[in-house]
Amino acid sequence: MGSMASDDELTEIAARAAAIRRDLHAHPELAFAERRTADLLASHLEGLGIEVQRGLAGTGVVGTLRHGSAGRAIGLRADMDGLPIEEANEFPHRSRHQGCMHACGHDGHMAMLLGAAEALARRPRFDGSVHFIFQPAEEHEGGGRVMVEQGLFERHPMQAVFGMHNWPGLAAGQMAVMPGAVMASADRFEIVLSGRGGHAAMPHQADDLVLAGSLLVQALQSLVARRTDPLEPAVLSVTRFHAGDADNVLAGAALLGGTLRSFSAAQRTLLEEGMQRVCAGIAATQGIAIDLQIERGYPPTVNSRAETDLCRAVATELFGAARVRTDLRPSMGAEDFSYLLEACPGCYVWLGNGLAEGGCMLHSPRYDFNDAVIIDGMRYWVRLVERALAENRAG
Repeated sequence: MGSMASDDELTEIAARAAAIRRDLHAHPELAFAERRTADLLASHLEGLGIEVQRGLAGTGVVGTLRHGSAGRAIGLRADMDGLPIEEANEFPHRSRHQGCMHACGHDGHMAMLLGAAEALARRPRFDGSVHFIFQPAEEHEGGGRVMVEQGLFERHPMQAVFGMHNWPGLAAGQMAVMPGAVMASADRFEIVLSGRGGHAAMPHQADDLVLAGSLLVQALQSLVARRTDPLEPAVLSVTRFHAGDADNVLAGAALLGGTLRSFSAAQRTLLEEGMQRVCAGIAATQGIAIDLQIERGYPPTVNSRAETDLCRAVATELFGAARVRTDLRPSMGAEDFSYLLEACPGCYVWLGNGLAEGGCMLHSPRYDFNDAVIIDGMRYWVRLVERALAENRAG
């Protein structure tokens, strides 16, 4: 198998990708409304001679590059949407759309994947098909789920799918490749307590829903503290508690809400069942009604073993063993690439974006993607394709 494009070629492509990245940063679009973004992506891919399909999840774009005769295929995914944040930066490529910015680096993710597509189209040193998946609506809206439901893997059969996210705080030139769960599930819950309102001076004639709610908050915390395996990370946070409007009235209703996070389907189910038991117990002891509603969000993002081993080998070849991290803790954040991994084996890695000086953490109004790492991401994608779809390989 030949090697990837030369350093000079990659540097030239990366410079073009950086210019595209800054254009995307200046024109962010929110979930399922990435129309200009999709037009730009599709036009660029078509200009490279790459077959383009549009329409999955509305604004999704899938480019397919075929080379050789093998029937094997893999997918590479980048997310497209911005966030509803007012940008605080003042550089020339700052967002021109009020109240919206690329505060999570999706502009960089798209640019790296476009750059890799150009390098692979120029020098296709692989045997099979590569699907460049540009996915809308990663931020909370579940565009990955919609793409899967609308037939991503039926229309574009593949044996593995791969994702990458920039990671502030991880040094540029490093990559984190971890087996198993790397991002948590993200579920939300809402609990309505109802009973007899009454005069606060005569509590025996009413139900005290503030007291009941306080007992409920403490009991819910015990699920993680006392009902969860200490070696199984989990978070249950009550973030909202609304009850009452007057000092001398015991309210007849109270509302609690919050988030539930875990790293496995089994743990997720155990926590949900525990919440149901706690709510039923507090309702019985306090003589009130409690209604619990849990809305499941993104599932855990779980890397498969063989694909993780491949990604680690590729990263080690490119960056050196000392710069490939396998020891980072999983993140309690969530990622809708998880839906793709539920449907297809794959691996999701973190690319160092630098040490996050100047407030450049994800979702900060001062965040900006580090253009210097575009070439790192491109090299990784190209080498991953060349290794996963190696020439002269049976299959």
